[in-house]
Amino acid sequence: MDKKNALRAGALAAGTTLMMLLMSSPALALTRDDGDDPGTGLSVIETLGYYVLAPLALFVVIAGLVMVLDKSKPEHRVITPNTKGKTKGKTKAKAEVAAKV
Repeated sequence: MDKKNALRAGALAAGTTLMMLLMSSPALALTRDDGDDPGTGLSVIETLGYYVLAPLALFVVIAGLVMVLDKSKPEHRVITPNTKGKTKGKTKAKAEVAAKV
């Protein structure tokens, strides 16, 4: 049943993509519209700055703010099994009781 759904989704995505490609006409981009006044193009450096470096810098700033302003307490953090971590006496006692049951 999962293969049918995957096949259906793939066919829908392929059909939608094909229709979008057929319906868009890049040849119309060559004709100028009335009042069309394009500006100067961007250089390679400007393009990389706007579309690569600026988003990366924004990501780094946001991630840094999240890490610096983190107010969570160590005892609330999730610890994966088989790693050493601080446990309180109550949780250790509960774990021992749960293991016995």
